[in-house]
Amino acid sequence: MYTYKCNLFREGTSVGAIDPKKDWSWNFTDMLGYEDPYFKEMMRLYLAIYSCCVGYNDHEGGNVSAHTCHLFGSALSDPYLSFAAGMNGLAGPLHGLANQEVLVWVTKLREEIGDNVPPEKLREYIWDTLNKGQVVPGYGHAVLRKTDPRYWVQREFAQKHLPNDPLFKLVSELFEVIPDVLTELGKVKNPWPNVDAHSGVLLQYYGMKEMNYYTVVFGVSRSLGCMASMIWDRAFGLPIERPKSFDTPGYKKLVKAS
Repeated sequence: MYTYKCNLFREGTSVGAIDPKKDWSWNFTDMLGYEDPYFKEMMRLYLAIYSCCVGYNDHEGGNVSAHTCHLFGSALSDPYLSFAAGMNGLAGPLHGLANQEVLVWVTKLREEIGDNVPPEKLREYIWDTLNKGQVVPGYGHAVLRKTDPRYWVQREFAQKHLPNDPLFKLVSELFEVIPDVLTELGKVKNPWPNVDAHSGVLLQYYGMKEMNYYTVVFGVSRSLGCMASMIWDRAFGLPIERPKSFDTPGYKKLVKAS
């Protein structure tokens, strides 16, 4: 028999009463047991920028979780059930783990080459990563072709509140090196950092070390955007979504078979 500790993040913390005089960020961080006002401010920023990547402005046709929520909602399903379906889309390794993967990679880089290294050594490390057939996490985007504006606002926050943090310094140094390397590589449509290149560093700095929880925070922020989209879907009376089918003659034509 398994016992589940519902609504708990850490031992000794609980949801408690919601303070209607405080905003979403304050109540969420209070539930998690954080009292630092700067962490609350950072989470306010975090929840806002991730609620914006609901899919329709960030990935045009929709990323997995946002699109799944829209798909279920198009059947006029209960909004809670629709959002729960979207959150299940975060279970796969290709969606919802981006900032976690960036943080693991940056931490490994730091362990291997240390702090305050010259740009030439960083370039060498990046090229070595690419030559091994690996990607540089946190850079590139399916739609954007410039530095993600959500990266900029996180950077501005870090410059103000944690300018001397070693991980933030490393992220800043990588920003000066990686785009040039990826441009030189010639295969990358967008060599600039995206929203996930920075967020894990901020969470780590304020003591949220549990990386498995980052996807949960991402889901919490996404609820605002997904539900707002659903309101518009129903206001416009959008029809149930049905994917286009692809018949056997179509497959034959695709592979040029007779």
